[in-house]
Amino acid sequence: MMRTAIKLQRLMVFSMMYKVRPSRVKCNRCELFASMELYWYLGKKWEPITMKTILCLVWFLAAGLMVQAQEQNPPSVGDAAPDFTLPYATKDSIAKTPLKLADLIGKRAVVIAFYPADWSTGCTKEVCTLRDNFGALQSLDAEILAISGDYVWSHHEWAKFHSLPFRLLSDHSHAVARLYGSLNEKSLYNRRTVFVINRQGKIAYANLTYSVADQQDFDKLRAALTAAK
Repeated sequence: MMRTAIKLQRLMVFSMMYKVRPSRVKCNRCELFASMELYWYLGKKWEPITMKTILCLVWFLAAGLMVQAQEQNPPSVGDAAPDFTLPYATKDSIAKTPLKLADLIGKRAVVIAFYPADWSTGCTKEVCTLRDNFGALQSLDAEILAISGDYVWSHHEWAKFHSLPFRLLSDHSHAVARLYGSLNEKSLYNRRTVFVINRQGKIAYANLTYSVADQQDFDKLRAALTAAK
């Protein structure tokens, strides 16, 4: 039936483009009477394609193209780190003023860790790994910024619950995740990626497939911070 529908759809498109109007099209058990109207197969019967349906299809196609256009490649090692300004929270409070990345450049190395969402198992393990190794990272003079699409009040409660000693930034529009090529456009959740920005504001290290289950990934992060110190 699917092959039948595809053949009929192709024939109807041909008829529309070249104004060919067959009186009747036969295929197996179904008959399609074609005139100036287009039909498509829905469920168990053929339905006419109205102008409203066509406009809706065009709108969805345009929306899909816009989403693809918004996708950006992540910055590479040696590139200038894209600047951003985001609201944030800590385990102690929700900040009244947003954080601007440019204000941190030159003071110390910055670790940016994108993660999908608060309260999920994998993300909890990821940030708790950073928490448990926070002392070692601090000794390397690193500023840790964890970013997801959650609101700041969720960040605050999550940080308080797990006693997280670093800032959690709220990128609810996913604009920053897109800048860093860290958004899954299908699920609209961040991918797990990690970037190290050196004192010169350049990307010193990038891991686009960061795994919370792989200790080697954390060891590579620590090595990159040591090199950027």
